[in-house]
Amino acid sequence: MSTTTDTGYGLRSKCLSFTETLSQSVANISPTLTPVVIVPLVFASAGNGTWLAYLFATIGLMLVGLNINQFAKRSASPGSLYSFVTRGMGMSAGFISGWCLIVAYLFTAMAVLAGSVNYAIILLAMMHINIAPVILFAIGTAVAWFIAYKDIKLSTQLMLVLEAVSMVIILVLGAIIMHHKGTVIDTTQFSLQGMNFAGLKAGLILAIFSYVGYESSTTLGEEARNPLKTIPKAVLLSALISGLFFMLTSYIAVLGFHGMKGSLGDSTAPFNDLADAAGVGYFAVFISIGAVISMFACTLASINAGSRILFSMGRHGVVHANIGKAHSENFTPHHAATTASVIVFILPAIMLFCGQGVLDVFNDLSTIATYGFLVVYVLISIAAPIYLKTIGKLTAGSIALSVVSVAFMIPPVIATVYPAPAPPMTYFPYYFLGYLALGVVWFVFLRFKSPHVLTEIKADLELISLRFGGEEQSTPPAM
Repeated sequence: MSTTTDTGYGLRSKCLSFTETLSQSVANISPTLTPVVIVPLVFASAGNGTWLAYLFATIGLMLVGLNINQFAKRSASPGSLYSFVTRGMGMSAGFISGWCLIVAYLFTAMAVLAGSVNYAIILLAMMHINIAPVILFAIGTAVAWFIAYKDIKLSTQLMLVLEAVSMVIILVLGAIIMHHKGTVIDTTQFSLQGMNFAGLKAGLILAIFSYVGYESSTTLGEEARNPLKTIPKAVLLSALISGLFFMLTSYIAVLGFHGMKGSLGDSTAPFNDLADAAGVGYFAVFISIGAVISMFACTLASINAGSRILFSMGRHGVVHANIGKAHSENFTPHHAATTASVIVFILPAIMLFCGQGVLDVFNDLSTIATYGFLVVYVLISIAAPIYLKTIGKLTAGSIALSVVSVAFMIPPVIATVYPAPAPPMTYFPYYFLGYLALGVVWFVFLRFKSPHVLTEIKADLELISLRFGGEEQSTPPAM
């Protein structure tokens, strides 16, 4: 098996099967997170249209995925959407996308690790064991770092098993709930009883948040076998699998709560409550275990993806050059994985030290991570037709796809600032804009003080073009 490539990345080349590549995107979505945390929030707005909100979200994210695949089916590299946007819109937009992806992936890792720690605390409390959250954060980060440092194949195989187990636990409980209710048909949901358009729109915005990270298999462009075929399939299939899972579990949750005293919208542990109502309260333990392992898998997937963005930017000189080096034996971006893991631990540790709770870490950092993903999804949708025009492949259909995708992402972008959320979330967009401003200042500095950086980016993209050959007729725009 080859371990290096003509591109000189130093990563383990063509070692991942389609299933292992797919597991990266699925794990980054963390499907179990949605039914145990997000579905009640969507239901609070969309009501009996919760399943419909997820149907629309699935369609919308698959449209964005088709724009991503305009690039992914023609070239592949660890740079993921950072490289793709650069190819379509130039180096400035590409830098912004890479800068956004760093905060998106790493803040996602922090947030879902907080979710994993929260459920771990619940499980430990059942055994009358009390461990400080910061210690659990340290343990979770250390394990994720070791796996990411050691072997990408081990990472993807472990993520595949963890996600499969956690999803099966939810589905088994779902079957028990429907058996307890004595029906699988809920006419109030199919007729959308009580739902209004404004509620559906608000629910749709929340539903989109369930999918962020589904494109992360594109960061495995060097390590996937036959990447021009497997990665595009993984992007779309991960959205489809997760979307079907979200629609089914949200439908079951709404059905299960009919006739119960509490509301699904007010539940903080909906499937635990449903397990109690169905007379299988012991399933709460399995649900908590599933939540822990699913969110840990997402942490690992986010560190894998984030480290490869850092790795690519390190190769280009955008960040320290050592971050762009691969391990000589493990063939992993070890410096980038270490840097990412340190960041993933430090910020939540500071927040905990300042008196924030574990769920505050989850809520705050997941919100900021979403800003990064939304910006990149808009940029990639705009970049796709520009890129196709440069290679002589632009069609009316690709233009329409871009317009529809951007239009679909506008509502959640607007919703981040209007109507203004309650503090402290009202300040988060400004924090993110400050982070973007810092990135812009850094990029301007590089352009004037280190012009070789632009040369490195251009040379790397041209090398990728030559490697995959054929369709590309021009180099990316300079700006």
